[in-house]
Amino acid sequence: MKIDLYINEANDYARDIGAPVYHPHVSVIHYDEMGKIRHSLNRINCFGIFLQREFPEGLTYGMGTYREGNGSLMAYSQGQIGGKQDDGTLRQYHGWVLLFDTEFVHGTEIERRISNYHFFSYNANEALFLTAEEKETLAGLMANVRTEIMKNDEIGQDDIIKDYILLILDYCNRFYARQFKEMTTMSSDILSRFQQVLKDYYENGLQRQKGLPSVKYCASELCLSAGYFGDIVREALGESPKDYIRSFIIQRAKNLLLGGHSVTQTADALGFEYPNHFTRIFKQSTGQTPSQFYAEQRKK
Repeated sequence: MKIDLYINEANDYARDIGAPVYHPHVSVIHYDEMGKIRHSLNRINCFGIFLQREFPEGLTYGMGTYREGNGSLMAYSQGQIGGKQDDGTLRQYHGWVLLFDTEFVHGTEIERRISNYHFFSYNANEALFLTAEEKETLAGLMANVRTEIMKNDEIGQDDIIKDYILLILDYCNRFYARQFKEMTTMSSDILSRFQQVLKDYYENGLQRQKGLPSVKYCASELCLSAGYFGDIVREALGESPKDYIRSFIIQRAKNLLLGGHSVTQTADALGFEYPNHFTRIFKQSTGQTPSQFYAEQRKK
């Protein structure tokens, strides 16, 4: 994957596409005013909110790609990758971009809350899909930020800009919560598919190649990021995906042990590298070693 542009500072993207630069640490771009621009696959080392009317075919967002279709909002934090690799074509984009440097929000309420804005952490496949009203709200706020950064060092300017950014992030959080709530209504289907992913993992012998199944693997098979997947499972089951996977493995271990497999054979069949690791995990989960469990069950 070839990166076309490293956005190390908020204004790097504006300079690359020829958009105006108004503030040293905050950039607001209105795509509609830019005319046609080249695509670029970007590595972003600041914070970015991209509000787009539509996504171009093959747009990369984290580890996944989007097909042509209705756009909405993608959020980026430091180190994330997004965009479409430059193929020499030009395209008219529609929407808004807000980029701001980490140092601009250092010590502010934004920095204190940033870990609670989960939409920044979903770097695999989850754009926020907004209603027309939600898009209009965010577009209006981004326009207000641009109006403010265009002013010439007025008193309290940076404080007002930070307040606007905080408001935008809070709205994004509200819209994410709405989307997440809708997603959790389908959680029974996701949980069913999650269980099937685990069953298929062992039936296909993947533990021989990959070891124990991971949250990342299961989330990927369900076309969700690990973070988003974790939120859905916790909301539905009251436990983390890691805990659910462990429970699945322990139940499978019990079946193997009762079926006559030795501790070493069971550990190997489940994907543990070492039998003592299996024994430790089994005891943590059940309060018994595998041998103690087997002996107790034999008495019944």
